Amino acid sequence: MPLIQVQMFAGRTPQQKRDLVRALTDAFVETAGSTPDAVDIILTDVEQSDWAQGGELFSEKQSK
Repeated sequence: MPLIQVQMFAGRTPQQKRDLVRALTDAFVETAGSTPDAVDIILTDVEQSDWAQGGELFSEKQSK
């Protein structure tokens, strides 16, 4: 079974998450030939204070 893992900033609504998992599932089924019920997706919300890029926390980048 395919597993898609998505790490993203926290703050999406439940509807946005539903739309995202539907779109990801549809794209995987269409391109990889799987069935929708075989596609597992794990969404992980990450706070901007727990994510860094270029040696700087995103929470600090936003305040500049």
